[in-house]
Amino acid sequence: MPEFRNVPEQLAALADLDSLLAHHAVAYWLFGGWAVDFHAGRVTREHADIDIAVWLEDGARVAGLLRDAAWVHRPQADEDGYTCYERQGIRLEVALLARDELGQVYTPVQNGRGEWPSDSFGDDVAELRGVRVRVMSRDALIADKSTLQMDAEVAAKDRADVASLVRPRQTPQASPTDHR
Repeated sequence: MPEFRNVPEQLAALADLDSLLAHHAVAYWLFGGWAVDFHAGRVTREHADIDIAVWLEDGARVAGLLRDAAWVHRPQADEDGYTCYERQGIRLEVALLARDELGQVYTPVQNGRGEWPSDSFGDDVAELRGVRVRVMSRDALIADKSTLQMDAEVAAKDRADVASLVRPRQTPQASPTDHR
């Protein structure tokens, strides 16, 4: 099994984020490629970043907690509905969530709202290499990754992610490369 660069560092950052946000009773959910890996029970590919979602009303509090934990705010020019942080070469993207009058969760963006699949954010927790995190639901990830993408590279990555999600979860096995 190939070992991708930054896996130990990103997993350590995820463990730190989970501890920090849990300690301060902040609801969060891992989504994107790392959420796929946690659901799959294995690292499926290299990840450029870590993606988490938090409630909009917790945004300022999360920003302060991240700053206090040595995450540096590194906003991107094209940010819309999310913002970026960095610590020790690890990139973190934080999406903001709101709920409408019907209970549908979305991300407020400049030209409306970014929709999330139904039941994306519940109580799902997954473990990978000894790290436990809250994750977006498997079904919602499959739905999200199954949407049509115009960018061929993103579409290929999403197809591979869906294939990883529909395969049976890999049973964790300890190995010398595990960082627990």
